[in-house]
Amino acid sequence: MLDNLGRRRTDRPRRFRRGVFLLPSLFTVANLFCGYACVVYATRADFETAALLIGIAMVLDTLDGFFARLTNSSSAFGVQLDSLADVVSFGMAPAILAFTWGLWPLQRVGWAIGFLYVTATAMRLARFNIQTNTPSDKRYFAGMPSPAAAGVIASTVYLYPAGLQEWRQALPALAMVLVPALLMVSTIRFRSVKAIDVGWRRSYFALFIGAVILALIATQPRLALVVMAYSYVVFAVIFWIIGRFHRRHVEPEPTRHPTA
Repeated sequence: MLDNLGRRRTDRPRRFRRGVFLLPSLFTVANLFCGYACVVYATRADFETAALLIGIAMVLDTLDGFFARLTNSSSAFGVQLDSLADVVSFGMAPAILAFTWGLWPLQRVGWAIGFLYVTATAMRLARFNIQTNTPSDKRYFAGMPSPAAAGVIASTVYLYPAGLQEWRQALPALAMVLVPALLMVSTIRFRSVKAIDVGWRRSYFALFIGAVILALIATQPRLALVVMAYSYVVFAVIFWIIGRFHRRHVEPEPTRHPTA
């Protein structure tokens, strides 16, 4: 009897560790479900719900990485599962949402652009998986992150969920899909939100900024979300242009030859 009691006590920590190990993967599966549900609602022309599901998938994608680092339960299986889920939630789902919402008047051109977006997402995630094993600056992403690209599409649809009916209206939607696709496969550096330093000296300021963002989302959610999504893109491109301009106009120091 004492042996059975001792076995139960030793099994409890093992079960707890096993549950902690599965926790990030549960968030990943929930992320995958949101991507699948987004496709279902998009085909039903419920664009508002479909856009919200992409937003929920973005939150879940952040949480699975957070809990994986918190519990030190990262694994090769979790990394691959996360990438496959992201292809669905931030690649296939936004492309289908964009097509059913506004690209369909362009017919073959519309679904071809949607396919390019899915391809760019898959390439972006494949490159990210390769770079995780190589030393690099963790503060930046090489190319636009796929959740941020999906956020551009989802926030735009959420701002105007009625959908587009004419090919003239679909031209801006074409840029909405094509530009993030090109940015994902580019080498432009995008700041990682997880790597932003909010030390104790700036903690109150960061808390205030967070409160302002929450207030804007609570009062004007549609406008606030689209401004946040597009601002992330615009500022990254602006800093990239400034960096290239600065490097081009900085003159190298003249080499000095030793004199006899």
